[in-house]
Order: sequence, then C-alpha cells, then structure tokens
Amino acid sequence: MPQSPLARLLARVDWVHVRERLTQYAYLSRMHRPIGAALLLWPTWWALWLAAGDFPPWGTLCIFTLGVFLMRSAGCAINDYADRKLDVEVKRTRDRPIATGKVTPREAIGVFLALITLAFLLVLFTNKLTIELSFAGAFLAATYPFVKRYTYLPQVYLGCAFGWSIPMAFAAVKGGDMKTFIAALPLCGLLFLGNVLFSTIYDTEYAMVDRDDDVRIGAKSTAILFGDADLTILGVLMVTFLLAMLMVAQRGHLPPVYFIGVGIAALLFVWQQWIMRKRDRDACFTAFRNNTWVGMALWVGIVLAYALK
Repeated sequence: MPQSPLARLLARVDWVHVRERLTQYAYLSRMHRPIGAALLLWPTWWALWLAAGDFPPWGTLCIFTLGVFLMRSAGCAINDYADRKLDVEVKRTRDRPIATGKVTPREAIGVFLALITLAFLLVLFTNKLTIELSFAGAFLAATYPFVKRYTYLPQVYLGCAFGWSIPMAFAAVKGGDMKTFIAALPLCGLLFLGNVLFSTIYDTEYAMVDRDDDVRIGAKSTAILFGDADLTILGVLMVTFLLAMLMVAQRGHLPPVYFIGVGIAALLFVWQQWIMRKRDRDACFTAFRNNTWVGMALWVGIVLAYALK
C-alpha cells in the first residue's frame, strides 16, 4: 500500500535532531527551572482571586495560568538573546544555550516569537480590554532585558513587566466593562505596586549573586546601586511591601484570617535577612528562591479569607 504524502514527509524527519533542538529550546526558556514562573504565578493568582472576590472563573484561571508559563519562558528566551555577550563572562550563566553555542541568537528570537504568539492566542479567549492591555505587557516583556544597560533599576522594570498580569486579570474577570474596571483600579493599582516592591526584593537578592561579575562587565542592577546598604534597603522594601499587602486587605474587605498569610510572609523575610547577613552568594540565591513561599503564603491567605468569609 503506497504511503501518503504526510507519511513520507514524517519518515524523512530526523527525529533525533528534532528532540535535541527541542531540549535546547526548553533549556533556553528555563522550563527545567519553574521558580521564575512561580514568582510570576502567585501575584497573578492574587489578582484573579481579588478581582473575582472568590474563586475566579475556571476558564480565566486556566488561560492566565498557562499564559504565565508561556510569558515567563518567552522572557527567558529574549533575556538570553539580549545577554548573549554578557552571559559568557558570568560564572552562573556561561553554560546557558546561547553562551555555549548550542542555540543561535536567531533561534532564540524564533522561540520568543513562538511563545509570545501562543500567549496572545490565549488572550484572544478573554475580552477586548484584556487584549488591548496585553500589547503593553508584550512590550514590557520584550524590552526588560535591555534596561540593565541604561539604568540601575531593572528590577523595578521587571516588577512592572511581571505585574502587568494584574491589570489584565482584573480586566478579564470584570468582563471588560470599563466602568467596572475603573472602579476596581484602587485595589488593582495597590496590588500592582505591591508586586513591583515584591519583584524588586527578590530580583535584588538574585542580582546580589552576580554582583561582582556584573560590576566587572558593566551591567547595572539595584544590588550594585544599593551597595553596602543592600540589606537595609531590602528590609525597608520588605516592610513597605507587607504594608501594601495589609492595605490590600482593607481595600479588598478581607477578614482577619488573611493576616496569617501576611504573618508567614513576614517571618520568611526575617529568615531571608538572617541567612544573607554575610552576603554569601549561595545564601542570596537561597533567599531569592524562598520568595516563592512568600507569594504562596499570601495567596493561601487570600483563598482562606474568601473561603471563610
């Protein structure tokens, strides 16, 4: 029996090569390291629950959860493209796929475009306002990796990029109605500000790991800007972030059970400060990773607040 054209085409594919390329693309987009996606996921879920005032619609929850992983992976791809000449100079990043030559810069751009297109296709299942907001989110994600060349505040810009899912989540849950969305802006804006603080905290801890290398190669970060006052400024940011999340409780009419989550987050911050007191690289990286528990504690507090309300 003669083979169909599709069967003949598939027979000519070098599947070993395809698997090898997909593996490298997965490494490029950090699919083997979900910590970054988790740090983006928790604030997105904060927003979905607060916008809905309870468990959000299943469809919206699935769209935004998948979108988080796609956008985080897209951000990693464009970040490695932007840092392709810097990564080879930094001990922690010199094994990344572009730095080692296993993925070409052109391939990285292709992976970024493919992932961001998939994320946009998900957004098409929401509403007009959410779609319009997504363009700003795509711009922030695409431009963030280049900010560190011009300012010592790329961590703040990252907070805006990672936090853009918050107004999008409010727009999606509110059904795209502009009046309803505007009415929710005080809570939405407060949560967005809180996420900018949160992102600045954990990404500064992350930048402290590479501070010596970044100074040598001329990259900029809040870790370099803060200098010897880094732990003090981080402490101020942590307190300010927790105050913002307490104000979220007032604006969102959350019952006292929510404060359990805030209390746990505060204890985790204290522990981070303690282990980073000598500014050891491994300790700073451990503190950075610990922030996924901070985000989860606050989300659990929000979930319990609405469940027991």
